[in-house]
Amino acid sequence: MSRKILIIEDDDNLRTQLAEYLSLKGGYQVEEAEDGLKGLEKLKNEPFDLVITDITMPYISGIGIITILKRENPDIPVVAITGYGAEVENLAQEKEADAVLSKPIETEKMLKLLEGLISKGGKNGS
Repeated sequence: MSRKILIIEDDDNLRTQLAEYLSLKGGYQVEEAEDGLKGLEKLKNEPFDLVITDITMPYISGIGIITILKRENPDIPVVAITGYGAEVENLAQEKEADAVLSKPIETEKMLKLLEGLISKGGKNGS
């Protein structure tokens, strides 16, 4: 059975590209949410093996998603993605994101990171 990933990203093009790449190249079952509220709704209703969330989004930020997810489901790895630099990356790590990737996303690097996080169930030292 393939692993299930949730991508929470308000940029439609990026979200679709990541979902297609992870599905085709990684063999993952991928669900998508275009904002933090819809992402939280999916997290309440479906089990996921890993969550990828943008940091800056409408309604609920990625930092909010990370905080809630780590409080309610601390074993689910979370990868934060951002285009806003080191300050935002540090904040995501403080909130216990398992990894932070800067935009533009290097898809092969991301795929290896996700494989490591899912197999170890959390932080892999990145």
